[in-house]
Amino acid sequence: MKKEHYMQTNGQAARRVVMVVYPDAHILDVVGPLEVLTGAKMFLPAETPTYEVHVVASAAGAVRTTSGLSIEAHESFADARVDDRPIDTLIVAGGHGTLGAMEDRELLDFVEFAASKADRVVSICTGAMILAEIGILDGKRATTHWWWCPILEKKYPKVQVEPDAIYVRDGNIWTSAGVTTGMDLALSLVELDWGHDVALQVARYNVMYMMRPGGQTQFSAHLIAQRAEDPVINSTLDYVLGHLDQPLSVTALAARACMSERTFARKFKEETKVTPAHYVEAARVQAARVELEQSDTGIEQIAVSTGFQSAERMRRAFQRHVGVSASDYRERFRSSASNLFQPREGAK
Repeated sequence: MKKEHYMQTNGQAARRVVMVVYPDAHILDVVGPLEVLTGAKMFLPAETPTYEVHVVASAAGAVRTTSGLSIEAHESFADARVDDRPIDTLIVAGGHGTLGAMEDRELLDFVEFAASKADRVVSICTGAMILAEIGILDGKRATTHWWWCPILEKKYPKVQVEPDAIYVRDGNIWTSAGVTTGMDLALSLVELDWGHDVALQVARYNVMYMMRPGGQTQFSAHLIAQRAEDPVINSTLDYVLGHLDQPLSVTALAARACMSERTFARKFKEETKVTPAHYVEAARVQAARVELEQSDTGIEQIAVSTGFQSAERMRRAFQRHVGVSASDYRERFRSSASNLFQPREGAK
């Protein structure tokens, strides 16, 4: 078994991260979180031991992902089992190969074994299905990709599924929603390990939109607007995005669509899977987020310009959709020219 990757500086060992992969795992589920974690070293003193990554699979060597690209596994499950060093973070990737992985006894046994040794157990996207299969999520709050949430809830009723969250922490168990949210989860791990300032620097270096709180919804008004096929509903979605400061009640939108309120509400939900009121509020929250991040405009003024009418109504909407108040969101996440990242000297 190879151990040359093991890092130790001034008596302190790096945090050992074990990433479990399998055929047809999603490559972003693997490299996204790992890029975030390993990026922390750029913003810490040069001698600080950060993370030591081990990618493991059924056999060492190339593992083909859903994209057709391959990831190099450092160790086999068998070799990783006999490594007696502690595991700081166990990560299980998701992907199209999840169903096959759920039937792979060797993989399931290794995940169960490694989880018993790990300080933290993490799943990315559909990796939550693997954790659920071996009972790790029983009695726990968890999330996964929005498309898989109903499947997770039905197949594993002991899991408390939170379908809207982009990631969930329950004790030492962390689960993320689809694909890129694994990077948001990894940023939270960096923040927990090295502090908010380092995590924010990593986010900016990776040109991530922001450090998003785990309670933020998976819903996106702009993505919904691209999904509708009915031309009348599609026109309504675009109208909402362009007229957020206007009255956008079901009554007003139904009249514009030349439908009764009941017919409009039914067709809208059939096309978008959400109610008109939910869509309007989410679209307003998204517009307000941009203003909070990129401008110094007052919160009351932003509330009016995005259709909330008052800062208090916007605060409640932010709590529902983002998990924090508008003022807390601005303080924590907006970009500022005075806080541009500064990698440590000599970092690459």
